[in-house]
Amino acid sequence: MAYDQNTLRSRFCHALSEMYKSEVPLYGDLVDVVWKADARTVQNSQDIESDRVIDPDDILPARHRVERHGAIRLGTAHELATIRRMFAVMGMHPVGYYDLSLAGFPMHATAFRPNTKDALDKNPFRVFTTVLRMELLTEKTRKLAQKALEQRNIFTPRLLALLDIAESQGFLTPDQCTEFISSGLETFRWHSKATVTLEEYEQLKAEHPLIADVVSFPSSHINHLTPRTIDIDLVQQLMLYHGMPVKDRIEGPPKRSCSILLRQTSFKALEETVYFRDPSGCYVKGSHTARFGEVEQRGYALTREGRQLYDRILNRVNAGAAKNDLKGKAYDTLLEERFKEFPDSLPELHNLRLGYFIYRLTPLGDQLVNESVVLSEEQLPPVSLQDLLNKHILSYEAITYEDFLPLSAGGIFNSNLGGISQSKQLIMSADPDLDGFQRLLGACVADEFHLYAEMQQKSLEICRQKLQLKEIIV
Repeated sequence: MAYDQNTLRSRFCHALSEMYKSEVPLYGDLVDVVWKADARTVQNSQDIESDRVIDPDDILPARHRVERHGAIRLGTAHELATIRRMFAVMGMHPVGYYDLSLAGFPMHATAFRPNTKDALDKNPFRVFTTVLRMELLTEKTRKLAQKALEQRNIFTPRLLALLDIAESQGFLTPDQCTEFISSGLETFRWHSKATVTLEEYEQLKAEHPLIADVVSFPSSHINHLTPRTIDIDLVQQLMLYHGMPVKDRIEGPPKRSCSILLRQTSFKALEETVYFRDPSGCYVKGSHTARFGEVEQRGYALTREGRQLYDRILNRVNAGAAKNDLKGKAYDTLLEERFKEFPDSLPELHNLRLGYFIYRLTPLGDQLVNESVVLSEEQLPPVSLQDLLNKHILSYEAITYEDFLPLSAGGIFNSNLGGISQSKQLIMSADPDLDGFQRLLGACVADEFHLYAEMQQKSLEICRQKLQLKEIIV
């Protein structure tokens, strides 16, 4: 008996959202703000009377309201390899490698997410998963971190048993799926009792606050859960209006007619009461800052050429901002000015091959299919893609960007940290270590560009077969 991974993923995502809402009530407020912003944006775009209540869920794609990405931080190879197994049961796979040393963090990451169009359409739940790079810690901190991490197990015995069952049988029963969700949630649950002493916590935090967050607790508590919006600028305004402690700027590309990649903002991390062990084994009261609320607006996926152009422009912006000490609105003004170089219409993105697209038959294309006479393969001429588009036989739709931007993630993380790493220069001078990350993971990381290209090519092949063409020349 097979189980449906899409359904299991959706159920787990919903359960995680409900748990996080109970732990961080401000997250629930953020979800409400996003709904209001989307409703207002839909209302304005469709020129609907202002007194009519609009439910954006009736108009936006089905995946939009349930869409979430979470983020967790891990410490060991065992934790990373086991979380890979856990996500695989839900049809989520490691996509992309992120070198966070660029932003001054002693960590690298991947995103576990669905990797097919069908699964993404059902539920695109993704978890940005970082793991400590022990070699980037000072010796004293590394020994303390290793000692603390060796003494914890973030997975329940029942979850580990269910992973063995799923891998050996290839399925879980309905009751086992329910157990999987309840056991799996324990990995992400917040615990207010630390596993280190206050002195050890302060030592870890002095080197980097994220090291303290990874090492000091009995679980890999989820540190944010992110809803998706169609107008992040409006969400930012509404967050301020509702008195949320929102960060001062939106990370990612500037606002454009043709949204690309990913834009993110957040409310700042909460200071939470934590109890630390003292030498006698009793608990003393302290505090910890880590969990926050983030919101995102997803744009279109860029090809390697598109991403290279994006990175070139952004590097020039950052160099100019550093030279002239530009921050906040001054930085955003420079960003908007420089990004005028980046084409801002779908036809330009398509024709310049800066983005990825899904191709479909138009009503005229469907009509030609219905009326066509089956030809032998020798009679089928190759046809150019541009010709099919010009004749309105095919149309295209941009593919949504499903991944992350390491510098944007760094900007969000930095806005939620209370200290600066004493070893930041060591970290920022480090090289990426994809091979080392994959050894910890116990698997290869998929290349996101390859997945988008595969999705595009598959859609074109479906069109070719329907039109009974020998070849579509791109």
